[in-house]
Amino acid sequence: MRILGILLCLCAAAAQAQTVLALPFFNHSGEQNLDWIGESIAESLGDSLGAEGVLILDRSDRIEAYRRLSLRPGAELTHASILKTGEALDASMVVFGSYSFTAAPAGGKSRGSLRMAARILDRKHTKMGPEFSEVGALEDIASLEWRLGYAALIQINPRTSLTEEAFLKDRSPVRLDAMENYIRGLLSPSPEQQMRLFTQAARLDEHYSQPSFQLGKIYWGKKDYKASAEWFVKVNKADRHYFEAQFFLGLSRFYNGDYAGAEKSFEVVAAEAPLNEVFNDLGVAQARQGKSAAAIVNFGKAVEGDESDEDYRFNLGFTQWRMREYDAAIASLREAVARNPEDNEATSLLGRALKKEAPRAADPRSENRERVKTTYEEAAYRQLQAELKK
Repeated sequence: MRILGILLCLCAAAAQAQTVLALPFFNHSGEQNLDWIGESIAESLGDSLGAEGVLILDRSDRIEAYRRLSLRPGAELTHASILKTGEALDASMVVFGSYSFTAAPAGGKSRGSLRMAARILDRKHTKMGPEFSEVGALEDIASLEWRLGYAALIQINPRTSLTEEAFLKDRSPVRLDAMENYIRGLLSPSPEQQMRLFTQAARLDEHYSQPSFQLGKIYWGKKDYKASAEWFVKVNKADRHYFEAQFFLGLSRFYNGDYAGAEKSFEVVAAEAPLNEVFNDLGVAQARQGKSAAAIVNFGKAVEGDESDEDYRFNLGFTQWRMREYDAAIASLREAVARNPEDNEATSLLGRALKKEAPRAADPRSENRERVKTTYEEAAYRQLQAELKK
């Protein structure tokens, strides 16, 4: 399914697709220094389920719902508040639970035993699922969270053919101190402290994907594209943000002048999430390498997916003009100007195409004028996919 124009006419239906909200687990350990674990379990559940195609509501959505309902982050919610939070976000299911800790005798190899217990509220069918739990050493928290995630997946999607062994195969254990630094970074209101904690988490465990994604986003926001590329490339395939990371890795490489590398990243995303912006940026990366025929194909896909976007039309027309396909370029550029009469560049280029004026070497108006998109809308695509499968 590469034509995403249907998003415009089916967005209302897509909003009804089944979505899952994972709440921070409640701390029954009696130790405040373990408060971060509740957020960690919620994040891990989101990663586990999201990577397997389940529509997971974002942490920012949950924070906004808490704000609207005047719920204090970190507080243990009543069943009524859990239900209200699910209703506020129109979640089909809410995963929630608690954790407890039993300290080990001094001098042992482990700090103690951690127990996580979860339940799933099926809000659409107003029923509560059975409790499921995992118990193990605190140092093995990552493995405990992954196994809990698989158990949640089985309850949410009992028809899955994925075995627990296959599910765990690409999910490596993570150091306890790395996880704590990462989660404390998520919870920190200070950008400087977030960056410090994420960096520490990534240094403590070089295979830990989540802090790499967050650091990539931070450096992307700073327009440090060399650094953002170095972090985005470390995000692994089991991470639910993998394709988003690949998209921004492609853009980071593009702004670093690595057009071949950008093309590879965008191709990875296009194969899994055929979004208009991905086809467009893939076309731009190809055009910058002189692969005009391939670029025209991908610009055409972007136009087909969203006929209202003048940038897609401009890129198509500009590349057609560079290939001296004047009639095709005129048609594309006329559409671009019709959608945005104030686009002076498109208007000027249309005039050159009408005169059959060929591009000139070293003319800045004739080279590298393609426009990239930096907004990534995978969530809407996943919603539509889920709705169409119902």
